[in-house]
Amino acid sequence: MTATSEQSERFTQGALLWPLLTLAAPLVATQLLQTLYNIADTFWVGRLGQDAVSALSFSWPIVFLLVSVGGGMTGAGTILISQHTGAENDGRVSHVAGQTLVFVTALSVAISVVGYLLTPTLLQVIGTEAGTPIHEMAVTYTRYVFLGLYFMLGFFVFQALLRGWGDTKTPMYLMVGSVALNVVLDPILILGFVDNPLFAWLGLEGLAATAFAATGFTGLGVEGAAIATIFSRGLAAVAGLWLLFSGRVGIELSLSDLRPDLPEIRKIVRVGAPLSVEQSTQALSVTVMTALVALVGSDAVAAYGIGGRLTSLVWLPMVGMGMAVETVVGQNLGAGERARARRTVLLASGILVAVFLVASVVVTWFAPAIVGVFITGAGAAAVVDHGTAFLRIVAPTWAVMAVFHMINGAFHGAGSTRLSMGLGLLTLWGFRIVAAAVLVVVVGMGAPGAWYGIAASNVAAAVAGIAFFLRGHWLDDVIEEESGEDDGDADATEVATPAD
Repeated sequence: MTATSEQSERFTQGALLWPLLTLAAPLVATQLLQTLYNIADTFWVGRLGQDAVSALSFSWPIVFLLVSVGGGMTGAGTILISQHTGAENDGRVSHVAGQTLVFVTALSVAISVVGYLLTPTLLQVIGTEAGTPIHEMAVTYTRYVFLGLYFMLGFFVFQALLRGWGDTKTPMYLMVGSVALNVVLDPILILGFVDNPLFAWLGLEGLAATAFAATGFTGLGVEGAAIATIFSRGLAAVAGLWLLFSGRVGIELSLSDLRPDLPEIRKIVRVGAPLSVEQSTQALSVTVMTALVALVGSDAVAAYGIGGRLTSLVWLPMVGMGMAVETVVGQNLGAGERARARRTVLLASGILVAVFLVASVVVTWFAPAIVGVFITGAGAAAVVDHGTAFLRIVAPTWAVMAVFHMINGAFHGAGSTRLSMGLGLLTLWGFRIVAAAVLVVVVGMGAPGAWYGIAASNVAAAVAGIAFFLRGHWLDDVIEEESGEDDGDADATEVATPAD
């Protein structure tokens, strides 16, 4: 029995619950670790002052928007790998992995060049003023990130390929090491050895003084935060590539897999482009919603920010389980197990609905206290009032939104990325933005209008997703026979994107 056969049987035969949970748990942990990069950067950059923190705040939307383009292509790798694994197409698994790596590498270089050149202009578009300290620091940080974009996307590719294969633990272990290294490097590269609170907390002031005497290093400011992140991610990416080429993780790449194969690359683009649009428009929708809420006032914006961060934290299980569903559905459809693919979605939805019903009751009941943890001082009362209203309106819709995310994960796993993109655009722009704009601007409901717009879009997304799920077209076979002869190295099958 080949490694692909063993891996496929893990998710396509036997009980579903335990394999699904063991796949999802490391994904949840990895998502949590991912947030620690930003938390560490923000915490230590905060020691430089408010301007430095504002510079990072302006930088992140740009970076996230452009990274989303590459992220969609890595998602295509997950989908295609999962389907070929389920179909036990040994040779195709490695070939698709190699082509994904080659294409995302080329794409990351292109994005890096464009992002580096356009950084000053893009920052001014979203609100920085040229010549100010905030603008200059934001330009420096953003450009460094773009210079190291390959390492960021390189690790994302490794995560995506291993997730499609069904291994989420190995990327998690590398992420732990990468985050730990970033946490250590951040205070040193940002602040240097003089007056560094890290050494004071650890009782190592003498070591810091000795290091400063030897190097004279006083820190690089926001530039140091970018370098720390790039270096720590870079080591993780290099380790991931070594694992892929060594064959120690099931997928074993060879140099021949890196020879560009235009039909395979077109397939990656066909599957991945809608994912890129879906992810990037999510970032844009947050920006537009923030602008709408700003019409109410800064207190409402602060409440929206708090509510968004809390929602992101609460949704970590949803994100992890959705990724797990994507992999399990992809492998089962590749293996021809249509009923099992559908059952995966129902099982995951049932688990998360139970979790989020409890979570929404707790959050709704204790909403004022929860919001109050994030804000103190003058003006806190108004922010708490807005934030409490946000949670009490939006939190009750978390359970139905969990169902939508599981269904969306199934659409991804099936390769129906255009359907997923269409639902995302309809939900965010056709329901959320329009409803919020009407309620805030036309009806004059103020901040609650925006909160009801978000809640309504969550319900609308779930209803639309369930309708397409029940129609069942997404279950159509995604493995079809190739014309032509077998090359002797892989099954004569290929993954095709079904009609949406």
